[in-house]
Amino acid sequence: MAVQADPAEVGRARRWVRSRLAGCGLDPDAPLAETLVLVVSELVTNAVVHTGSPAVLRLVFPIGTDADRRPVRVEVADASPQPPRRRCARGEATSGRGLELVDCLADRWGWHPDGNGKRVWCEIEQLDRPTPAPPLGDVAVLGLQQLLVS
Repeated sequence: MAVQADPAEVGRARRWVRSRLAGCGLDPDAPLAETLVLVVSELVTNAVVHTGSPAVLRLVFPIGTDADRRPVRVEVADASPQPPRRRCARGEATSGRGLELVDCLADRWGWHPDGNGKRVWCEIEQLDRPTPAPPLGDVAVLGLQQLLVS
């Protein structure tokens, strides 16, 4: 999915993920779906906000007889060669927690150079996923702070 350099595109990316989940026969309200939507939201936000350029979102579902035992992969490619950088958000800050959240929710994540830019990826196992905190508002900030302190 092509993502324009506009923060409003994050909502469109979340809707696209939910439609892809439904198209693959996965429950769009299951814990795995909620985790994927939240991780996509964070990675697309990072690409759009921190690079100011368009990005490409890719969601890879495993296929085959053992597909449910292999992870779902999320990739976001952008035009900036700068590596993703974890920030340490303090107190009531409303940003700066995206990569910490990805680190908590994904089983693995990383990045690599891709052409003139980079590709940030994460993998999420399909079994036994907890439901993440709501992605917006004070509840999510408090929930994330609790998650990061635990």
